[in-house]
Amino acid sequence: MKALILAGGRGKRLGKTSEGINKCMLNIFGKPLLEYSIESAAMLGEIDEIIIVVGYRAEDIVNYYGNTFKNKRIKYVIQWEQGGLVDAIDWARDAIGKDDFMLMLGDEFMLKPRHKEMINKFKEESLFGVCGIVEVGNAEFIRKTYTLLTSPEGKIRRLVEKPQKPFNNLMGTGNCIFRNEIFSYISKTPINPNRQEKELPDLIQCAIEDNNIINSFVICDRYININSPVELEEIESYFSHI
Repeated sequence: MKALILAGGRGKRLGKTSEGINKCMLNIFGKPLLEYSIESAAMLGEIDEIIIVVGYRAEDIVNYYGNTFKNKRIKYVIQWEQGGLVDAIDWARDAIGKDDFMLMLGDEFMLKPRHKEMINKFKEESLFGVCGIVEVGNAEFIRKTYTLLTSPEGKIRRLVEKPQKPFNNLMGTGNCIFRNEIFSYISKTPINPNRQEKELPDLIQCAIEDNNIINSFVICDRYININSPVELEEIESYFSHI
C-alpha cells in the first residue's frame, strides 16, 4: 500500500499568511503543517512509499523533504494545472501503479489519528474503501466538507458535498483508503456545477452505486482542515494550550 498526500494548493483564502508559500509548508509549532501527515504515513508498516502531489511552489516541498523520510521513500508528482482533489488523485495514477492507497491531505491536522486501525478494517473486512470521519457538534464544520448517510454497521449509503443543512453530526475528511480500482471511476465522476471540478464525495458515490462496499471509520478525536484564518487560529489555539 502507498500513501498519497495532496499538497499542491495555493491557499488563497489564508490571505497574506500564505503569500509566497505553499500553505502546507506553514510553520505549525516547529514544523511544516505537511509534516504531520508525512509522519503519520511514515509510522505505518503497511506503507512502503509516500507519494506527494505538489503544485504551487513545488520546489519548496521537494527541497525540504528530499527522497526519504524516516526510511520511507518519497516520490513527487507535479499537478501542472489545479483542477481539484479528484484531479490531483488522477495525476498520481502512474506513481501509484497497481497498489491500493491511503489518501491524506497536506493541510490538515488530526488529534490522535487512527490510521493503523483504519488499515486493519480495510484489510480484515475486504472493503473497497474506507472513509475517515469525525463526529462534530457544530454543523458549520460539516458545511465546509461533506457528510454521509450510513447503515448501523457503518456502510456508506450516500455522500453529500458541502451540505447546507447537514442531516447528522458526521463530518467526512480527506483521509480515505481505496482499492486501486477507484481510478476506474474518475472518468465517471460528474463535474460539480458550483466548483466546476470533480469532488471526492462524488467519486466515492460512483463506486458505491456500482455495488462496491465502502465503510466509514472514526479516524481521530479532532480534525482541522486549514483553509482560512479561522482554522489556522483554531490549530494555533490548540497548541498553545498543551
